[in-house]
Order: sequence, then structure tokens, then C-alpha cells
Amino acid sequence: MHVILGLLGTIVTILYLLHRLAEMGIDLAGLNPFYWRRRRAWQKQYEGDPIYAVEDPTELAAIVIAAVAKIEGDITAEQKRMLLSEFANRFSLSDREASHLLGSTTHLLGQPQIIENQLDGLFERHKDVFSAEQAESLATMMQKVAAAEGTPSAAQIALMASVRDRLGMAPSGDGVWN
Repeated sequence: MHVILGLLGTIVTILYLLHRLAEMGIDLAGLNPFYWRRRRAWQKQYEGDPIYAVEDPTELAAIVIAAVAKIEGDITAEQKRMLLSEFANRFSLSDREASHLLGSTTHLLGQPQIIENQLDGLFERHKDVFSAEQAESLATMMQKVAAAEGTPSAAQIALMASVRDRLGMAPSGDGVWN
């Protein structure tokens, strides 16, 4: 009987000490490797750049096209009109949906200095997401947006060339998105 009482006393003492540690903020559940892995994955997703969570080819194309317009700084009124018109016509969106798409893509894109790095990360994750027709259409839309204010700048030309090289795009054509 005295062995059982000693064992129960030990169990109660251990549980009480674990409870006191938890009250002080020390949680031994953090030592579980499965819990740690799940928590680390969530932390990486929460703290990461939201641009890398985009999976839809239409949204990826919109990001690339908006990057061409934004690489020189802020998007001008003429570039915005051209972007909205291209989004509405090529992606079969209403004016309101095209406006929302433009707003979300410009929000996801960072400052002009880091656009190239963001696009590098996007293309590493989504190399084979575009069909040949979509790639041709994307090249055409990039060219139209870059030429909205006249001749494209050197930075726009370099960005369009790097996008074509990364994805093996043809320089022009009309692609199908739906």
C-alpha cells in the first residue's frame, strides 16, 4: 500500500510541477518534433511574402504585367488605363474585377528595387504554369503596357526580356486565358 501511495504522490507532484511551469510560460509540448514542425511551417507562411502564395496563372500574369508598369516607379494614369483594359479584355473580367485585380497585384508588388527579386522567386515556384498560348499572350500584354506612354524604358525592356527568357515565351501573339 505504501508503494502505491508513493507512486500516486510522485505522479501528483509531477503534474503539479508541469502545471506551474505552464503558468510561467514554459510549455513542454514545444519539445514535440511534430508540433515544432507544424508551428515552424505556419510561422514561415505568416511571416513570408504573400506574393509567393499566388497559384492562379491569371493572377501570376497580372503580377508580371503590373511589374512591367511599376518597374520605373509609380504607375501612371495611362498605364493604369491600359492595365485595366488588358485585364478586362484578355482575362474576361468585368471592370470592377479588373480594378480589384490591379489593386491586389500592385499591393503584392514591392518597391521597384525588389520587383526583380520577387519575380525570381515567383518563377522558381511556377515555371510550368503557363501554356504556350498564355505565354504568348503575356508577352503581348507586357509589350502593350510598356508602350502605353510611348517607347518602353530600358528597365522595362530588360524586365520583359528576362521574363521571356525565364519562361521561354515568344515575343508576341494572342493567347487564351479561359
